[in-house]
Amino acid sequence: MLYTLSRQMAETLDDTKSKRIAIVTGGNKGIGFEICRQLASKGIMVILTARDAKKGNEALVKLKAEGLVDVVFHPLDVADPATVATLAEYMKTQFGKLDILVNNAGITGAIINPEDRKNLNLGDLDVITGPKAKSIKKFVKQTYETAENCLKTNYYGIKQVSQALIPVLEQSKSARIINVSSTLGQLKLIPNETARKELGDVDGLTEEKIDKVVEEFLEDVEQDLVETKGWPTIFSAYKVSKAAVNAYTRVLASKYPRIAINAVCPGFTKTDLNGNTGGQPVEKGAEGPVKVALAPDGGPSGFFFDQTEISTF
Repeated sequence: MLYTLSRQMAETLDDTKSKRIAIVTGGNKGIGFEICRQLASKGIMVILTARDAKKGNEALVKLKAEGLVDVVFHPLDVADPATVATLAEYMKTQFGKLDILVNNAGITGAIINPEDRKNLNLGDLDVITGPKAKSIKKFVKQTYETAENCLKTNYYGIKQVSQALIPVLEQSKSARIINVSSTLGQLKLIPNETARKELGDVDGLTEEKIDKVVEEFLEDVEQDLVETKGWPTIFSAYKVSKAAVNAYTRVLASKYPRIAINAVCPGFTKTDLNGNTGGQPVEKGAEGPVKVALAPDGGPSGFFFDQTEISTF
């Protein structure tokens, strides 16, 4: 049975004025679904979003069956401006505020045969970033299309959703943005010197400079110059997207000091994103984003967390 928006609103609107409200993108499965569960279990009103309405409603039914009644579903494709605008209008008219935004939706930007994935040991950092990366490059395919889609979702999608919802977040007395990121986006793992210099220049960092790094990367992908120009050997789009997200987190935090804005790596977690090869369950992976989302007022902003601990960009 699908829970329609109208039915959900009838069930929940009367009791939301005093509750904190959260949006989780990509909330129908994996870490996003578990973040929804953990937030809802702590008394947060959760707006679970997903591109696929059927999958989103199925996820909602699961949470309702667990007794988590303060959860509703709203469709959202972070790469589609129309659905982003619809969600922002929905939040403005139905709730008038937003307390927590968890930008979780993401893709790998690479194509791997499921059988090959089982044997690649992607949890080994040497395999992903070290000398072994070249030896498995043939198993990890990246095209211009997959790279572009990765950046559209992981970086531009976060920008689009954040910019649309910040006016609603500003109506909260205790607003948070959590950008789910990855240690693979840390600058020490980006060989391209220009990218490291631009994204690591905290004082001079701007959104335009981040965009330029991303655009130059995509140009190099299109011209088959990824390794020649010093970009990561494998999963380059994913790594660049997360490095861009980390940098954008700093820019946003500086621009909106009343909102606590941080990036969080959940750790290598068993999800569809990695073919369930991760080393920890989703319950553990969701801990970092949830802890940062529920941190006391006056806490860190503009930081990168490796799970629950502050780390380096």
